[in-house]
Amino acid sequence: MSRPRVVVLGSANMDLVVTTAALPKPGETVFGTDFVMVAGGKGANQAIAATRAGADGALLGAIGSDSFGVTLKARISAAGVDTERVRVVYGASGVAVVTVDADGENTIVVTRAANSAFVGLTEDELTAVREADVLVAQLEVPPATVTEAALAARDAGTRVVLNAAPAQPVPAELLDAVDLLVVNEAEARAITGRGREDPAALLAVVPRAVLTLGRHGAWYGDRDGTAVHVPAVKVDLVDSTGAGDAFTGALAVAWGEGREPVDAVRWASAAGAACARRLGASVSLPLRSEIDALYVPA
Repeated sequence: MSRPRVVVLGSANMDLVVTTAALPKPGETVFGTDFVMVAGGKGANQAIAATRAGADGALLGAIGSDSFGVTLKARISAAGVDTERVRVVYGASGVAVVTVDADGENTIVVTRAANSAFVGLTEDELTAVREADVLVAQLEVPPATVTEAALAARDAGTRVVLNAAPAQPVPAELLDAVDLLVVNEAEARAITGRGREDPAALLAVVPRAVLTLGRHGAWYGDRDGTAVHVPAVKVDLVDSTGAGDAFTGALAVAWGEGREPVDAVRWASAAGAACARRLGASVSLPLRSEIDALYVPA
């Protein structure tokens, strides 16, 4: 099986991750139990996830001229991702401050910094999009940039997977270019006003959609009449921070390889579960063999 070319357009952040027994309440100080600093951002995470899952992966995005930027690019490249087209802009790189409690739940504060400067795609970047099998994008970079890439992908016959995170309204022009939408409940409500009570509402704006439901699994539907609930893969939860990115990256790979969408969702669910067994985002994204070990076919 040939490796699909998956180009991910999105953010790159330095994740500062602290573990603690319980998440602090407003105004409260608690002691942490561990600290790690890892490459993150949904764009970088999904590019690494897709590469580890078996894709020829590339990242389009921006990092700062600071020391975090140097470290980010080195770590993303070390994961096998093509970072040749990642821009360096003057100033700070994106940063995410992540707190994880003993149950694996987390809070995240992100400053976009260089990610906000990722505007006006170059001809080289557009060529990468057009030559990909699948374009994956999120909303941690300016939506106008995502829209520009999605329109170029649609015109070239490249499949477009949009993970519409974080939750926010999505331009109609962008939704019109999306082949597969991946959202959690908050993101679904931001787009349609409906959540798990009516996931099919997503099919009014895109031809295929996945609604992720955490420990309750995922829903997949399309305009051909398919509507399927995919159960979650049960594992001991350590940190859910990168699980959604592992899911999206693996989903793009499976679809790019030619799997049917429902089977691709099942395989992606195994990827999300494998990721949640370890602390940190990019460092916990699973290898293909780990996904296969947890994958449960229909």
